[in-house]
Amino acid sequence: MSQSVANAALKIIPLGGLHEIGKNTCVFEYNDEIILLDAGLAFPTDGMHGVNIVLPDMTYLRQNRDKIQGMIVTHGHEDHIGGIAFHLKQFDIPVIYGPRLAMALLQGKLEEAGVADRTEIRTVRPRDMVRLGKNFLVEYIRNTHSIADSFSVAIHTPIGVIIHTGDFKFDFTPVDGECFDIQRLAEHGEKGVLCLISDSTNSEVPGHTPSERSVFPNLDRAFSQAAGRIIFTTFASSVHRLNMALELAQKYGRVVSVLGRSMLNVIAHARQLGYIHCPDNLFVPLHMIHKYPDHQVMYLTTGSQGEPLSALTRISKGEHNKIKIREGDTVILSAHPIPGNTIAVVNMIDRLMMQGAKVIYGREQGIHVSGHACQEDQKLMLALTKPKFFLPVHGEHRMLVKHAQTAQSMGIPPENMVIIDNGDVVELTRDSLRVVDKVPAGIELMDRGGLVKAHVLQERQQLAEEGIITVAVAVGSDGSLKAAPEVHLRGVVTPIEPPAWQAWVHATVDTALSDRWSEYARNGDVDWAGIKAHLERELVRLVRRELQGNATVLLLLQPIEVESSPTATTGIRRRRSTASLVS
Repeated sequence: MSQSVANAALKIIPLGGLHEIGKNTCVFEYNDEIILLDAGLAFPTDGMHGVNIVLPDMTYLRQNRDKIQGMIVTHGHEDHIGGIAFHLKQFDIPVIYGPRLAMALLQGKLEEAGVADRTEIRTVRPRDMVRLGKNFLVEYIRNTHSIADSFSVAIHTPIGVIIHTGDFKFDFTPVDGECFDIQRLAEHGEKGVLCLISDSTNSEVPGHTPSERSVFPNLDRAFSQAAGRIIFTTFASSVHRLNMALELAQKYGRVVSVLGRSMLNVIAHARQLGYIHCPDNLFVPLHMIHKYPDHQVMYLTTGSQGEPLSALTRISKGEHNKIKIREGDTVILSAHPIPGNTIAVVNMIDRLMMQGAKVIYGREQGIHVSGHACQEDQKLMLALTKPKFFLPVHGEHRMLVKHAQTAQSMGIPPENMVIIDNGDVVELTRDSLRVVDKVPAGIELMDRGGLVKAHVLQERQQLAEEGIITVAVAVGSDGSLKAAPEVHLRGVVTPIEPPAWQAWVHATVDTALSDRWSEYARNGDVDWAGIKAHLERELVRLVRRELQGNATVLLLLQPIEVESSPTATTGIRRRRSTASLVS
């Protein structure tokens, strides 16, 4: 082996998925070549007003776009593929390899976003090997997770083999019969794995993660006891769970209407690829399902996380134009809330119950199991792969620490593992694992209009917390107020009555114009922009003084032409203004 290879280093740079749940994105860099592993999104927190999705900051990849050789995708969950279409608007990715289901879901996203021509999508099957650049040979290893067609990967590099587990658990009775390829993991372990990069989501939970099939008897019982309509919700991408729900619908003689675009999309692709098996006549369009008695109806819907625009949330609020909750309905929530969504979910459950629905939810019902490895599964992964170095990923800080402790109990020395954060540049050689640098790794916020800049979010937060005061002012070209200012308070809490606010604003504007007009009206022209800025400053001072707060002040200034008097001696030429100056 040459000295250069012996001393070479692989850079591992997570841009998302560390100290958080979601937006899993990782960069592998060797010399002048970069490959990406997954590119997911996360959901906004309560303080991110109007934001639809949260993406990792991709500054590093924008700066190094010429090095990108391609992307490998492990599975089709949104927190692993949901950001790809957005990133392709900023830089090209020559090729994306991934499982059939994930690539089918991704293709639709790319076409909808108009970026399908900025990459080439290629599907892989178990044990396929794909080359990216000169330095990366990636092997796909079937694993088991909460979505069909999920993989771990073995990344062959000049310095050794790195195994990235992706999201996984060891399910020995998988719904689709596709078992974890434990043999291949063990073969790599015998040959030598330089580093294991492993999912930490359930690292605090002892024992083994139950099989997906374990929820079937409990779902069966819920179906058998439902006297009226069933409204069933789970993650749209939980193909195995959807398959079981459809199997039970057939067993109990129910037709199915599907609500929610993502649910329709996943079911269509999963049926086409053979991951869901059911007859066409099981499905009935929403506008025809009223023809069936309640005990023969099931709705399959999005909304398991209380998403504001989801079908189930709108149903719970009485805002759905086709479905209203009534006595006898059974709602089955076959999912646990993602951290941050708990309040939205419990509020939705309350609303459904208040309208008369029976809601089946919660861990004690046994109608949901995690797709992530618990401690004993994590130990099995470590035992099979026997890595020299270990890097815990995908989880909040305490989860990463706990996973590292588990790895230490399995014989990995503490000096052979590091706890990292998004943006950390991890340098891996044949003999060392250490953090050597940091790259930008914040967040990028998106709403329906595009990127939400930091100052826009700050303004939204201020509006939500302090409210807004609008002031409409008509000012003549001679500097006089042509009418009393109109004042409107929205979302502002104050003991001061509106007439007092009106008087204060009137006095403040009048004084500001009298004191400073001559500075803005010179040589026959009026600097209306300057006048507006001056009035805004004075009104902000008034609001801060009287409210002791930071309510947003919005000034609408209407210039009014005043005809010059024939006997006027000022000599100022008046300019006609035809438009308001609005902030």
